[in-house]
Amino acid sequence: MPYDDSGWRNFGRLGANRSSENVRGGAALGAAMEEALSRQIREGGIRSPVTTNRGLNARLNYLDSDAGRQAMADAGVDVTPRTMKKWFDGTQQPLPSNREKIDTAYWGLRTDRFLNNLGAFKQHLNNRGRGTSIEIHPVNQDLVEENARRPNLEGEQAHRFLPNVRYIWDEAVDAMRDGDTQKMEEIWDDVIADLDSDWGAYTYASYVGLGA
Repeated sequence: MPYDDSGWRNFGRLGANRSSENVRGGAALGAAMEEALSRQIREGGIRSPVTTNRGLNARLNYLDSDAGRQAMADAGVDVTPRTMKKWFDGTQQPLPSNREKIDTAYWGLRTDRFLNNLGAFKQHLNNRGRGTSIEIHPVNQDLVEENARRPNLEGEQAHRFLPNVRYIWDEAVDAMRDGDTQKMEEIWDDVIADLDSDWGAYTYASYVGLGA
């Protein structure tokens, strides 16, 4: 379905744009996807703190490659190759300041690898064909002129939940990666079309969350 915001051409005339929460649905979806990607990177990573031997050794094992050594250099690790070899061999412990840099290098490299291969994120959202749930909160009308507020967008009943959104995620991830806001709006129109006859009321939203 082509993106059509004709019903919102006067958005803001009565105050809806005074709340920074209220954004186009495609932008809100993109932000929710970025947060979901951040969670996937964090929650699938090494949980033991770098201050423990287990956490340190796990990070050094992950960083034991040319890319890992470059990530450590980018994070500010500045030691001789001999010292670094001793770290990897486990015969010498890094100073606390270098442990922090090793932690930074680990998360930086893990993030770069995810961003350079978003196939795993697509699989995560597609969820073996079951899709991902989406929660939508309508625009915040607190700053809208009282006589112009939409009753159907007030209260908890206006929060909408789509339990199994499918088929959009490959294109959505590509659009997120490319910064293609127009494509994200088109995808958002496809998402809210599954609501009801009032789907156009959710062209803008104050919050979008993903169950992923």
